[in-house]
Amino acid sequence: MKKFNLYVPILVRYGDLDPQWHVNNSRFVTFIEQARFEYLVKAGLWDGKDFFDLGLIVADQHMAYLGQITFNQRIHVGVGITRIGNKSLTFEYIIEDQDTGAVLATAETVMVAYDYHEHVSIPVPAERRQKISQFEGREF
Repeated sequence: MKKFNLYVPILVRYGDLDPQWHVNNSRFVTFIEQARFEYLVKAGLWDGKDFFDLGLIVADQHMAYLGQITFNQRIHVGVGITRIGNKSLTFEYIIEDQDTGAVLATAETVMVAYDYHEHVSIPVPAERRQKISQFEGREF
């Protein structure tokens, strides 16, 4: 399994639980979304303030649920960009138990570079490609 440059700790809240007393599957998606936004800020791709400047929109998402997450469990999400195309890029994720390293889920999100003012997809800007390469430690 790929090791990521960024791991985001997640606090499992009571409201994340479903009637079976484990984290609802929809919350897993929220966890990877939270990690993705932290990645964008830490990599210098977004200021975390103006959503019109975010420049990305979700095109496709897949999640493999491999284990339960329970209340007060210490988890984190590894997140990284693994592919950049002409107009899209791929984020990969792993949700792990922080104490045991058990893999609880893996996921992938394809994002499309997007101009929210014009409502059109755009090529991935060279500046973003450069920042991602620097953050990931490899050329794209």
